Amino acid sequence: MNYRHAFHAGNFADVVKHLVLVACLLHLRKKEQPFAVIDTHAGRGRYDLEGDEASRTGEAANGIGRLGGVTAEGALGEYLALARGEIFYPGSPLLAAMLLRPSDRLVAIEKHAEDVAALKAALAAYPNARAEQADGYARLTALLPPKERRGLIVIDPPYEAPDEFAQAAAALRGALRRFATGIYLIWFPVKSAGEANAFAGELLNAGPKKALRIDIDIGAAPGAGDKERLAAAGLIVVNPPFGLAGEMEAALAAVAPLLSPKARYSVSALAGE
Repeated sequence: MNYRHAFHAGNFADVVKHLVLVACLLHLRKKEQPFAVIDTHAGRGRYDLEGDEASRTGEAANGIGRLGGVTAEGALGEYLALARGEIFYPGSPLLAAMLLRPSDRLVAIEKHAEDVAALKAALAAYPNARAEQADGYARLTALLPPKERRGLIVIDPPYEAPDEFAQAAAALRGALRRFATGIYLIWFPVKSAGEANAFAGELLNAGPKKALRIDIDIGAAPGAGDKERLAAAGLIVVNPPFGLAGEMEAALAAVAPLLSPKARYSVSALAGE
């Protein structure tokens, strides 16, 4: 499948993915030592929810658009404060840039030239955020380990290539050899339970000592009979911050019913406690 960010910005999968991202960043901010964020498939950085791509799918209305009345503390409250109420929805690199301290830094990688230009514009106001045009998988190896020895790596490809799952698993395997203590956030679409479970198994074969899986399924994607429309997605968090599982359980209990009356979610440990 092709999951280019612009068509799906602010949808149910973005809500959960970005909620987890914000939670991980807030955890890193608890210590004074600086940290790095590396986003391997950064996209444009921000998305016009009234633009052509987003309007064509209308998915944001059934994602961030359903959370307008929610008030919350912690990661959920922070995410909502950053993400809603604006025509432009912030993607992962912009959310990260907004949460950086002066001593922290972001490297956002995108291979499509048009998207890189938009990404640079989105990050222009953040001096410690840098956009690069490159293949995210190839570039990741050269960027690890970060000089800060603390960091978050976001692997969020569009799943355009038929071997994308294998590429993502290989990227994690190579990254862990160079930076075993980093937090890794790997997003994936769920088109079949078997494929998703096999991918989770491949990621576990990369050797993480701790890994958390977070899934969201809205039951049926909005839209008349569109079998290609995504209705479920997952995240694997390698080296999850302490307390992340409980925080996501509580946040999803509040958010999931608003995304869909049929929504189901799960938070489970794949490795470690």
